[in-house]
Amino acid sequence: MPGVIPAVLNIGSGKDWKEDALNLDIEPEWGPDVLYDLNQPLPPYGIEFATARFGQIRLKDDHFDLIQAFDVLEHIPQLSTAMSTCLAWLRVGGVFRINVPYDLSWGAWQDPTHVRAFNERSWLYYTDWFWYLGWNHWRFDLLSLQYMLSPIGKELHAQGTS
Repeated sequence: MPGVIPAVLNIGSGKDWKEDALNLDIEPEWGPDVLYDLNQPLPPYGIEFATARFGQIRLKDDHFDLIQAFDVLEHIPQLSTAMSTCLAWLRVGGVFRINVPYDLSWGAWQDPTHVRAFNERSWLYYTDWFWYLGWNHWRFDLLSLQYMLSPIGKELHAQGTS
């Protein structure tokens, strides 16, 4: 019998592993609950994992109330595939919290593992132009877009640098 899966998914858990979430990462050294590559398309009938904390689980559509992806989407080459998986796993009315580097920030391209940065228009295909991705029934709604300074951004701002 499958284990009880938390209603929160923490994608790219890495150093930000959360006790109250199902932690998913591509790198085994971080000790995620689920080792999975979001660049891969989701199988049509869900996918099963053996986890240490929850036993055998099946991730399927419409499960999570909250998905968190903090400082991870900029590392995923096949972002539309990953977003399709997240859309499938997120319940209708659920929240997808994302933190990514802004396109013009110093941190956007200093990390050699970043494959993209983001700006105001980066979300258009996942919200307004969802049909382009083959999404016929569901899409994301952009509820909030906030700009937050990194520690170096705060330092530069304090020095008067724009």
